[in-house]
Amino acid sequence: MSKKQKHNFLAIYNEYLIIRRRKLKDQSFQTFKYNFEANILSYFSKMNIEDISENDIYNWEDFIVEKNFCNNHNKNLFSMLKDFFAYCNYKYNIDDRIICDVGPIRPKVERKKKDFYTFNEFNQFINYVDNNIYKQFFNLMFFCGTRPGEAMALKFSDLNDNTISIIKTIDEHGKRKIDTPKTLSSIRDIIIDDNLKNDLLELKKYYIKKYNNKKYDYFIFGGMKPLSATTINRYKLEACEKANIRPITLHQFRHSHATLLLNQNIDIHVISKRLGHSKVSTTLDIYTHANLEQEKRVYDTLNSLRTNNIPITTSI
Repeated sequence: MSKKQKHNFLAIYNEYLIIRRRKLKDQSFQTFKYNFEANILSYFSKMNIEDISENDIYNWEDFIVEKNFCNNHNKNLFSMLKDFFAYCNYKYNIDDRIICDVGPIRPKVERKKKDFYTFNEFNQFINYVDNNIYKQFFNLMFFCGTRPGEAMALKFSDLNDNTISIIKTIDEHGKRKIDTPKTLSSIRDIIIDDNLKNDLLELKKYYIKKYNNKKYDYFIFGGMKPLSATTINRYKLEACEKANIRPITLHQFRHSHATLLLNQNIDIHVISKRLGHSKVSTTLDIYTHANLEQEKRVYDTLNSLRTNNIPITTSI
C-alpha cells in the first residue's frame, strides 16, 4: 500500500496566497502577505502540514510572544494561521481541529498608550518644519484628522472651497498604489478652516509656477507625485529635534485632531464622521481616554466636594 501524500506548508501557502489576492484590496493584501511570511511562513515553511503537532503550534505561539507584539496583532496572526488550516481542510481534507484544540495566544496585560500633541505642542512642533509642503501636510493631519494615506493621495480636484473630499488613499509602504478607501464610511467630506484652505491654495500657485502648467491636477502634497512616508517622517524627526519635543507617529496626528475637538466639546458624532469611523463606538473606544480637559473637571469637582464638604443630594 502506498503512503498517503503529504503536503508541504510552503507549497500550500503559494496556492492560498492566490486566493487571498483575489479577496483583498492591494494594500490589505500587501500587509497580509508581509505579516504571514514574516511571522508564520518563516516558522512552518519546511514542515508538512500533516506532521504539525499541538506542540509545534504551542512553540510557534512562544515564538510570536517573544516578538512582543500587542495583543491585537497576536490575535490577528492566530486568526491568519487558523484560516490557513481551514483552507487546507477545504482543499485537501486535512484535519484542522488541531488549531482549535491549541487555541489562541494568551493575551498579556498591556496598558494602552495613545500619545498625541496638544494645540500648544503642535505649534511648538510646526514652527520648526522648514519646508512648506511638509508643513501643510502636518497642518492638514492635525486640523483634519485624516489617515496618512488619505492625506498623501489628495489632489487639488479634491479641494472645493472649504471642503476636502476623501475618496481615495495610498499605500504608505510597498508599491504606493492609489486605491479607494478601505471602508464605505471612509469616503467623506471634511470641512477645513480658512487658514488651511488659503495655505493649500498657495501650494497650488507654487506648483503652477514650478511646472508651468495650470491645468494639471497636482497632488496637494508633492505636486507631480505624492510625498513618501519615509521622507515625511524624516522632516518630522528633524523638526522634533529642533523644537526639543518628543516625536509622535503620523497616525498620532490623527489622534491629536480627535482629542483637540473632544476638548472643545465638539459632539462625538461629528468627530466620528470626520474621522471616517463606521460607528461612534469606535471613536469612543479609541479617543475618550484622551479627553484631558474632562478628566481635569472630574478632578476639580471631586476636590471641591471633599474640601468644602458640599452635601450631595440623592434620589432613588
